Amino acid sequence: MTIECHWAEGHYERLPAIIADLIRRKASVIAATSTPAAAAAKAANTTIPVVFTTSGDPIWLGLVSSLNKPGSNFTGIISMNVELASKRLQLMHEALPNATTIVLLVNPPDPLTASASKESAAAATALGLELKVVRASSEQDLSAVFDSLGRGNEEPLVIASDAFFSSHGEGSAL
Repeated sequence: MTIECHWAEGHYERLPAIIADLIRRKASVIAATSTPAAAAAKAANTTIPVVFTTSGDPIWLGLVSSLNKPGSNFTGIISMNVELASKRLQLMHEALPNATTIVLLVNPPDPLTASASKESAAAATALGLELKVVRASSEQDLSAVFDSLGRGNEEPLVIASDAFFSSHGEGSAL
């Protein structure tokens, strides 16, 4: 058995080429360890088994037709990070009750950004908070976001679940 690891380094536009190469070489199984990788595998492949991890609803994402019976070559694990977006804001609000604004960092190319932003906005409204959404999809964007947040800005930051952010940080974020 041979196991190969391929990493797009947060550059989701590379995923279709990586998946196409695995299909061309007749991989036995593809492990798609992020929502963007799973989406790229689904778009390119209907025969090679894919085991995925995702932060969102795999039915809504079009990865499977049912949780009980996926009905295709896809199966996987759900971490429910989108559904927990409101809980993250609630915990941040409890930790910093005097904060009136919370900043949410998202990665626009991630298929779950829209739903995570929507869930977070609803939670912020329910908590009586203002939500500022900032976006980063490159190392330069991240530097700019953190530079702007570091200039006397004391607003708490919640980082959306995303493989790009996970690959560019130490430790874990709330």
